[in-house]
Amino acid sequence: MRRAARRRRGGPCRCGRGGSVSGGPVSGGYEVDARGLRCPAPVLRAAVAARALPPGAVLRVLATDPAASVDLPAWARMRGHTVTANERSDDVVVVTVRLGG
Repeated sequence: MRRAARRRRGGPCRCGRGGSVSGGPVSGGYEVDARGLRCPAPVLRAAVAARALPPGAVLRVLATDPAASVDLPAWARMRGHTVTANERSDDVVVVTVRLGG
């Protein structure tokens, strides 16, 4: 039913399939692995993780969707967070965000 509703609105469902998403603490912060997922999944995963973390925490998001290098910094600005790094290594985009209040 959901899929049919998306089709009626126009365009195919763009939710990512394949790849796993996991989050967990890493040295100096928290990491969300959104590799293999397409827009808007990396931003949504980052938003969920950010809600569970205190202000000042560092969130690192790994994604293979090229749009993540633009979408994640835009999300961070809208939410009052600071992007401390936006890098691309091979096919992986790595965006590091310091969470604001």
